[in-house]
Amino acid sequence: MITTLLLTLFIAMLLPYLAKAPLAAAMKKSGGYDNHNPRAQQAALQGFGQRANAAHYNSFEALLIYACAVFTAVGLNAVDSITVILAWLFIASRIAYLLCYWLDLATIRSLVWAIGMLATLSIAGRALLG
Repeated sequence: MITTLLLTLFIAMLLPYLAKAPLAAAMKKSGGYDNHNPRAQQAALQGFGQRANAAHYNSFEALLIYACAVFTAVGLNAVDSITVILAWLFIASRIAYLLCYWLDLATIRSLVWAIGMLATLSIAGRALLG
């Protein structure tokens, strides 16, 4: 089960780079990808590009919290089937989160964000309290 949990962490590590693809496309569409000053170009994006940028950065933010939860569960030897289910719920919520951001579904996006964070906090909480 630890291997499966770590697989979800690996997938979570890839999600910020998945989120970068639509951002790069939006940058290219807005006059070409500015590799000399990409963050300034990203900050100037509007609409879809702005949402893609936010989704990209949020993926890194969520990864940090999720990694801490996974390492807590592994470090305390608290990985069980419920932990793995919560881990896959986190991954599913993060994929849904990206889609909702890109499609401008703000309310649903907030809901799936909350589901992912609750899953993450549950992983860590169960490890600490178990």
